[in-house]
Amino acid sequence: MRSDTLEMTAMSHDTLTHSIETTHDVLATRLETAEASHPTLERPRDRFPATDTFLASASRHVAAANAVLVPAARQHLPNGVELAHEFTRQSRHLEAAMALVKAKLYGSSQAIRLPWRGIWADLHLQFDLLLELEESIVRDLVERTDQIFRDDLANRVYRAELRSPTRPHPYVPHLGMTGRMARRLCLQVDHFWDTTEGRMIPEPIKPHDRAHDGPITQYFLGDPHFEEE
Repeated sequence: MRSDTLEMTAMSHDTLTHSIETTHDVLATRLETAEASHPTLERPRDRFPATDTFLASASRHVAAANAVLVPAARQHLPNGVELAHEFTRQSRHLEAAMALVKAKLYGSSQAIRLPWRGIWADLHLQFDLLLELEESIVRDLVERTDQIFRDDLANRVYRAELRSPTRPHPYVPHLGMTGRMARRLCLQVDHFWDTTEGRMIPEPIKPHDRAHDGPITQYFLGDPHFEEE
């Protein structure tokens, strides 16, 4: 088996890589669903559930990535400090785009005259840029850290999503102790409004360590784990 094929196979079976890529796929699908949802005379609020679902899950993941992946990148990657600042900067751009979607959705005077087409276009751009950067960080971590560390990292991202804000907050601190305190405060505020509004918050994607699957599970998942030769 060629070395590059072995590398691709190893990455596809990596828990962190699989977890992040699966989360990205789910978020991309939710974004497409939100954009495709249009109100009608019979269902004037048809856009709200799909858009709120995307905003909540994306906000959680962005906050969790800043809380867990960014410190890991700073510690283990040679250009980690630069990547951390780049990721946080792009996180703010995406969160600002999501905040504009939320403002438009709920009829804010600042966004009511802006066309949906332009709002969605900017959101897609910022979303794609952040996901590409996050996947690049994960690939670098795969090269420089061991599997046990990455398994733990994947589970820490999942746990962080469970306690992350459910709305975009582009203007609060993202890094360090102040970032942790800001996320904690924002979560409390978001939880209050989510409860008040009866807003449904989807569960984040739980990491699945496929290396522990037995042969029968591998067969039904269509995901055989071949030993490297």
